[in-house]
Amino acid sequence: MLSYGLYANDILQVVKGLAGCSLQVAYLSIRSYNLFFWQNKKHTHVIQLLDVLLVGLGFLGAYWCKKYMVSFSPVLTTSPNYYVILFLLVLTSYLSFASFKLHEPCVQGSLFRRIIKVWMAVGVSVVVLIVMMFVLHQHDISRLLLGLHFLFASTLCSIRLFVSDRRSRLGSQGGKHIVKVLVVGSRERAKETIISILESPGSHYHILGCVELSPDDIGKKVVGDIEVIADMRDFKQLLLNRVVDDVIFAIPLKQIPNIIDQISFAEKLGVNVRIMPDWQIQKIMFRPETASVSFENYAGLPCLSLSSTPKEDTSLLVKSFIDIAGSMVGIVLISPLLLTIAALVKLTSRGPVFFSQERVGLNGRRFMVHKFRTMVVNAEALKADLAHVNEMDGPVFKIKNDPRVTKIGNFLRKTSLDELPQLFNVAKGEMSLVGPRPPLPKEVDEYLPCHRRRLSMRPGITCIWQVSGRNN
Repeated sequence: MLSYGLYANDILQVVKGLAGCSLQVAYLSIRSYNLFFWQNKKHTHVIQLLDVLLVGLGFLGAYWCKKYMVSFSPVLTTSPNYYVILFLLVLTSYLSFASFKLHEPCVQGSLFRRIIKVWMAVGVSVVVLIVMMFVLHQHDISRLLLGLHFLFASTLCSIRLFVSDRRSRLGSQGGKHIVKVLVVGSRERAKETIISILESPGSHYHILGCVELSPDDIGKKVVGDIEVIADMRDFKQLLLNRVVDDVIFAIPLKQIPNIIDQISFAEKLGVNVRIMPDWQIQKIMFRPETASVSFENYAGLPCLSLSSTPKEDTSLLVKSFIDIAGSMVGIVLISPLLLTIAALVKLTSRGPVFFSQERVGLNGRRFMVHKFRTMVVNAEALKADLAHVNEMDGPVFKIKNDPRVTKIGNFLRKTSLDELPQLFNVAKGEMSLVGPRPPLPKEVDEYLPCHRRRLSMRPGITCIWQVSGRNN
């Protein structure tokens, strides 16, 4: 009876997990928005598109409210054509938002001021539409409809702005969606850079510290609690041993020994390199092996950016939405299958249903990856005894007929069903549906610098290796 109680308890935990995940759909939908938008300033046009869609939704809501809820005017005239009105509103709103610079991250100001600007921009778009209707001799458009549209559209865009700002602040406070920044330099240019980053509205950057040329500067305070943590001799080790997303060179490049080698090393790891202008950029204008060179605004400061990751921003944005939506829909649809597998794992072998293991994700971030358990409980302890039959080269450990695998585990591995719990990792933003498989920390410790570039993208449940015969 005790064993059956344990089985029931494990299944109940799975059910609770599925239910809890379903209740977080709205939260994760917002999170999917934040995971990408707040880590890349290149998405101004996409955010504009989102607000324009909200404007269109506001017009549809106003039309429905005017037609079906306002008792003294239940019928709208068929002239003018309201499809044309909707198109013109979307167009004028887009132009109005652009003219008010609502989506420029460096000039946004406080949340209250941005909300006021949203209402002003929507109001201007409505006024422009009225003028256009007057020029086109269209006088039958409902003024109440336009008033309702102004109210609905402004409210929706304000809510979007408030939710984005709130999630950005909570993410910064909780350590989520944080861009880890290492600054090379500690003098005036570096101080200005750090202050600008820290004062950036809704800043999601975390300054790890500064790197200087001389070891005598280690421990020196730069701005607030930010201090010099190393000299350039330890620069490469910092990139290897710490989670670093961006490196900012805020020091004259001619003063840095082996500058090309330092930048090339960061490029191999997949770390973004940003260079604050010092009029010496011709010194490093080499032909990078993989990085693309561009000029950007970084927290309001112009800089030269070298990035080894693709610049397909819109594609990556779509991928982010697919990850969150796909994982949530997948969890709900296959929940009966998850419960069935959980019961089979528990009934056929001793031990827990799930196997959780620390893996390395984006730019060295550690997280726990979840799978259905396919091995005996003491599998890790037995690994050392099987090292001599490892069929893979390097740090990866693989055996074709691994004696540690259970009977149901063998089936789960062949069908890859053991990977299904990683949908929860995708929903949490730790993984993607498609991407390089997350390695073990000790495997990463044996990587060559060029191998670490795979960590510059979010790891995935499946990848080209798995669908191409795996280690065969």
